[in-house]
Amino acid sequence: MFNFTSLPPLSLYVHIPWCVRKCPYCDFNSHEHKNGIPEKAYVNALLSDLDQELPEIWGRPLHTVFIGGGTPSLFSAEALDELISGIRARLNLPANIEITLEANPGTIESDKFREFRALGINRLSIGVQSFNDDALQRIGRIHGRKEALRAAELAHDVGFDNFNLDLMFGLPQQSLEQAIEDVNTAIALEPTHISHYQLTLEPNTLFHHQPPVLPQDETLWSMQEQCQHKLAEADYQHYEVSAYAKANKRCLHNLNYWQFGDYLGIGAGAHGKISNAQHQTIRRNSKLRHPDEYLAKAAGTERISTEHKLNSNDAGFEFMLNALRLSDGFAPHQFNDHTGLPISIVEEQLRIAEENELLEWNVQLIRPTEKGRNYLNELLQLFLP
Repeated sequence: MFNFTSLPPLSLYVHIPWCVRKCPYCDFNSHEHKNGIPEKAYVNALLSDLDQELPEIWGRPLHTVFIGGGTPSLFSAEALDELISGIRARLNLPANIEITLEANPGTIESDKFREFRALGINRLSIGVQSFNDDALQRIGRIHGRKEALRAAELAHDVGFDNFNLDLMFGLPQQSLEQAIEDVNTAIALEPTHISHYQLTLEPNTLFHHQPPVLPQDETLWSMQEQCQHKLAEADYQHYEVSAYAKANKRCLHNLNYWQFGDYLGIGAGAHGKISNAQHQTIRRNSKLRHPDEYLAKAAGTERISTEHKLNSNDAGFEFMLNALRLSDGFAPHQFNDHTGLPISIVEEQLRIAEENELLEWNVQLIRPTEKGRNYLNELLQLFLP
C-alpha cells in the first residue's frame, strides 16, 4: 500500500494540560489547577511516555520541539530544564533546533522569561487574543491589555528574536474598528509572527452551550479582509490560512504539521503520527486525556496510548487537508515523499478542483488559487475518502 523510500521530518509535541482558568471558547485538553501542579511527577511521566515511543524512531533527528497546553508557562524553569534535558538525553536535537513554548500573559514574570531563554527555548507563542480589556473579560482571559503589552515587551527585552502573538477576531460584541486596532497594536509590538484567526464556537465548550452575541457575517468578512491588508502592509507574509510571518520566521513546527510530517506526541491528550519505512505503515496514536489517569498509567509499564494505522485513502486526504492550507501549496513530489503514495491517487480530485478554479496544478507546484483559499472547505471536501 505505502512505499516509503525516505521518511518525512520528525517533530516532538509536549502537552502540559493545566491552566489557571478554563476559557469558555477553549476546546483543547486543558484543566484548571486547583490543588497545585505535580511538576516533578508529570515530567517523569512525560519522559516515561517518550521512552515508550523511542523504538519507533531510533536514529531519526528531531526537526522541532513545541511545548503547548494548557499553559506551559505555569511550569517552573527547573521543571522545564529537567524536561528538556531528558529530551536531549534521548533524542538527536540539532544545535539550532526550534523549541517553542506557549505562554499566557497572565502567568509571565521577567525572571521566568530569562530562565526559559537560558534553557534553550528560542521561540515563544504568546496567547494575547486581544488588547481590549472589555473583549478579554468577555472571553474569560485572566490577563488584561497591560499584561499583554508587557509580555511582548519582555520577550524583546530578554532576547527572544522569534516570537508569535496569537490574536482572535469576531469576538463577542467586537466592532470592525476594535478588530483592526488589535492588529495595529500587535504590529507595533514587532513580533516575528502573528496568528490571526476567527473565534469559532466549538462543541464541548461553554460558548457552544451558551452562545454569546457574535458579529454578523458581513462584519466578519470585513474584519478578515482589512486585517489581512494591514498585516501585508507591515510585511507579514500570509503563508497559511491563519498564520503571518516576517521573512524566514515561519513556524517550522506548524509547517511540519501542514506538510504532513511526522511527530511524536507526549503528555495527557497528546496525539502523534509516525511513518515506518520497514513496515510501510503510518501510525496515529493518542494519549489518555485526563492528567490524573495519565499520571497513574505512566507510573506503570503498560502502554499509555491507543493507536490505529492509516490506510491510503486516509493518508491522501489528510495530506491534502493540511497542505492546501498553505498559500504556497506544495511540490507534487512531497505528496509521495510524505505519504509513500503516488500523486495519481488524487489525480481525479485535482482535475475537478482545477476545473473549478480552486487550485493551480502543474509538474512543479500544486497550490490553492485565491478562490480556493476563500472557499477552502469546498476545496478540501473534494478529497474526502
